[in-house]
Amino acid sequence: MTKIAIYGVGLIGGSLALCFKGKPGLTVVGHSGNPASVAKYLKRGVVDHATTSFEEAAADADFIFLCVPVGNLNEYLEKLASLPLKPGCIITDVGSTKASVSAFAAQLRLSGACFIGGHPMAGKEKSGVEAASSLLFENAFYVLTPDHDTPAEAYERLAVLLQHTKAQLVKVEAGLHDEIVGAISHLPHIIAVALVNQIAKYNEANPLYRDLAAGGFRDITRIASSDPIIWRDILINNKKVVLQLLQDWNEEILSFIRLLEAEDGEGIEREFQLANTFRSELPERRKGVIHSFYDIYIEVPDHPGIIGQITTLLGSHRVNLSNIQIIESREDVPGVLRLSFREEEQMDKALELLKEDYAVHV
Repeated sequence: MTKIAIYGVGLIGGSLALCFKGKPGLTVVGHSGNPASVAKYLKRGVVDHATTSFEEAAADADFIFLCVPVGNLNEYLEKLASLPLKPGCIITDVGSTKASVSAFAAQLRLSGACFIGGHPMAGKEKSGVEAASSLLFENAFYVLTPDHDTPAEAYERLAVLLQHTKAQLVKVEAGLHDEIVGAISHLPHIIAVALVNQIAKYNEANPLYRDLAAGGFRDITRIASSDPIIWRDILINNKKVVLQLLQDWNEEILSFIRLLEAEDGEGIEREFQLANTFRSELPERRKGVIHSFYDIYIEVPDHPGIIGQITTLLGSHRVNLSNIQIIESREDVPGVLRLSFREEEQMDKALELLKEDYAVHV
């Protein structure tokens, strides 16, 4: 029996556990220092066994997944290095920075075990084991960052195990991973936070800023609501990369300043066209490091009961909605109804049901 130990059975750890649990030859053990969390793991049936004992979870484990915040990874690795781990045990993590933890693990004596960095590039707007799903990683990129000393056999064993997630595995050097993820995730989070804070300062003098920002501005800055503690640790761990990215960002902003000062309309148009072209080449339906929302927009007349008709139709076909928003609804003016779904499959099903009777846009 292959034993899989998971430290930190939240959204990511719990979803991994659900991918492995019940598979032939696999047993999943969850760890938390909090007895209430251990009881919750068992009550929800996410793991086969759970314990508050760090040592018990690691004992005879063939695979150990560290699904704890980036800021705690080194501490957990040090504890594991002090234990008599099973020879050949593979330790991996799920953090969104890889170079720092890989370098730290390389300095440790892991008693015959080996460390392979990992980063499943999938998530949800909700956290905790309650949000865990065996479908979370399906069609998502799952990055692995073995170093040059990693035995090929160990990498292959981990890759075979992760096939249960139905993710697309990608092998990347740890430093390159941090550069790419820094650019497509860490930098956008900083920009979103800075932008929201800038508008918040304007709002102190005039509350109309907040009132008018309720629509599109809220949508494009939603990642500014990310967990402050988690992002503190991520950015500090990727400090060198992020500082360079911010310098490059400043150059981009300065170029726009120069275009505006010169009233260079062609230059502004060119910048928008370049962005438009590249963005149109991005995959639309693949899970990425910034999780997608699955929204559809429906033009609806301002008639009594129209929203009830739509939700009843979806409910009768077992389509699960996560949110409904009326963007505009005035007398004699068609309103726009935004329906949000947590899964692409649910959105596609809703589209099929609604497109016959309503003007529907994605």
